[in-house]
Amino acid sequence: MQRRILVIEDEEDLADLLALHLRDVCQEVKVTGDGAQGLALAESGDYDLIILDLMLPGIPGLDICRRLRAQPRYTPILMLTARSSEIDRVLGLELGADDYLTKPFSLMELNARVKAIFRRLEALAADSAPAFGSVGVGELHIEVEKRRVTFKGRPIELTRREFELLLHFCLHPGRVYTRAQLLDAVWGYGHTGYEHTVNSHINRLRAKIEEDPAHPYYILTVWGVGYRFTDSAGEAERC
Repeated sequence: MQRRILVIEDEEDLADLLALHLRDVCQEVKVTGDGAQGLALAESGDYDLIILDLMLPGIPGLDICRRLRAQPRYTPILMLTARSSEIDRVLGLELGADDYLTKPFSLMELNARVKAIFRRLEALAADSAPAFGSVGVGELHIEVEKRRVTFKGRPIELTRREFELLLHFCLHPGRVYTRAQLLDAVWGYGHTGYEHTVNSHINRLRAKIEEDPAHPYYILTVWGVGYRFTDSAGEAERC
């Protein structure tokens, strides 16, 4: 399968080195060192992965991530940061980045992260489509290909990550997941230690799909373990 990667990195030597090594895992690598140009390329090009530095001239990397995640088209984002502060990495993940690397990093690790993201995308595609077009549990309905969710007939606006988390739960009713397992299944490789990211996304999901988020029906807490999706309505109905 042909892959296209966009590298948005203002350190020219590093960007050239990344492009050289990334061509081992894909057919085309586009490089830019300017945030505004990078955003324009990301919005107009059909890329399979964006490697995004946080410290950029023009538009900062976090702003680029925020803007891209506000759009319907989804492209995985691997953040690069020289910052040691945990809050920068957490904020990037909360905004929708799929993974991160802190400089300095090895090119072997970079290639491993990139390949892991591609494997995860292929697994998601195989799991959700074209096996079925929709999933329904109780009064919650998910149209997979259209990425549309309704509750009691009302459309529910979800972020990309919220949608993937809800779909993963809905496909496995009754199964108990730890936070680490959800991170691995939905966020992908490399997020050990950021289980609170799962908590915040589940809280937001509950606020959108539960009649009473304080007493949830769909996404249930299994104390001391993690979470599970209700199975009181039986197996998810797939159409």
